[in-house]
Amino acid sequence: MNSLDIRAFRSTALGALAMAALLFVPAGTFGYWQAWVFMAVFVGASSAIGMYLALKDPELLERRMKVGPAAEKETTQKIIMAFAMAGFIALLLLPAFDHRFGWSKVPAYFSLAGDVLVGLGFFLTFLVLRENTYSASTIQVIEGQKVISTGPYAIVRHPMYAGALVMLLGMPLALGSWWGLFTLILFMPALIWRLLDEERFLHKNLPGYTEYTRKVRYRLVPFVW
Repeated sequence: MNSLDIRAFRSTALGALAMAALLFVPAGTFGYWQAWVFMAVFVGASSAIGMYLALKDPELLERRMKVGPAAEKETTQKIIMAFAMAGFIALLLLPAFDHRFGWSKVPAYFSLAGDVLVGLGFFLTFLVLRENTYSASTIQVIEGQKVISTGPYAIVRHPMYAGALVMLLGMPLALGSWWGLFTLILFMPALIWRLLDEERFLHKNLPGYTEYTRKVRYRLVPFVW
């Protein structure tokens, strides 16, 4: 196991522990089956993608591990990522408190459907990473980077964000919370802001991107926007 694999494993393990703390501590119990199933799907899918990248594209894995406000180079993106992180934490905390105080009565089949959406979001992310070796976690253009217009990029300009949107919609349901859906109000402005700012950056710094946007009209959702 090389140093990159060790760092990736450590990052996954620490992320899983942090997620468990954000779910089970506010829930006040380990008897929160929705959280256990959700964590199995989330951690399992993210670990599988990490292992795939470690074997097939370690350079992309290295780029994907540089994530968060501190990793961004532009001030605007640092602010956006801070909001996004706050929104993600809220997506875990509010359903956990909801479970503790019984604010929502979400049927089990809705929670399982939410887990399916989370898994689908990860699958879309996998398709993007397989198609685009330049898809770093931060907004950047590296030497020799080309515009990718095949696979999911032939449908929408930002398929990674489309996958994230599916995942975010599924999370509150998977965790058994109707109220958790309201946290998307925090997340959606940050997602759209990041998307538009990324387009501005790519128009300026990635040759051929402007021509690509003329061919692929929709940014996030086909036939909508």
